[in-house]
Amino acid sequence: MEHIWAPWRIEYIEMEKPAGCILCDKPGESRDAENYILYRGSENFVILNSYPYNPGHLLVAPYRHVASLDALTDSELSEHSVIVRRSVGLLREVFSPQGFNVGLNLGKAAGAGIDEHLHTHIVPRWQGDTNFMTVVSGVRVVPQALAETYRKLAGRF
Repeated sequence: MEHIWAPWRIEYIEMEKPAGCILCDKPGESRDAENYILYRGSENFVILNSYPYNPGHLLVAPYRHVASLDALTDSELSEHSVIVRRSVGLLREVFSPQGFNVGLNLGKAAGAGIDEHLHTHIVPRWQGDTNFMTVVSGVRVVPQALAETYRKLAGRF
C-alpha cells in the first residue's frame, strides 16, 4: 500500500473542534470577511477552506444542515451545482489553474472532516503543485495567505 502524506493538515486534525457546526455557525455570524465567506446564494454559500490544499480551495455548502445529497431539495441541489460551476469559472479567471479537483466526501469513511454537513470541495491544481518540499521533507507549502486569497476573490461572484 502506498501512503500519501499531508502533514500540513495535522493542525486541523489535532485541534479541539468547536461545538456546533462551522458550516451552520459562520453564515449566521454576519462577519463574512472575517469568516472568508465569498458568496451567499439563496440556499448555498461559498467559503474558503481554512486548511487549504492549495490557494483558492473553496467549499460550497447549503445553509441547511444536511449530510447527504438525497436530503437536499431540488432547488438546493440545483443552486449548489450552479455555484460550483461559477466557482470553477472564477478560480480559472483569477488564478489560471491547469486543472481542478471537485468533489464531495460523504461520510467519515470517505474522508469527510465535517461529515454531518454536506459540502463540495473545489481545489485548483497546477502542474507540479506538489513540489520538492512535499517530496523531500513531508511539508506542504501553500504559497498564499487566506486573507490574500479572499481579497482576490471577494466581490467577484
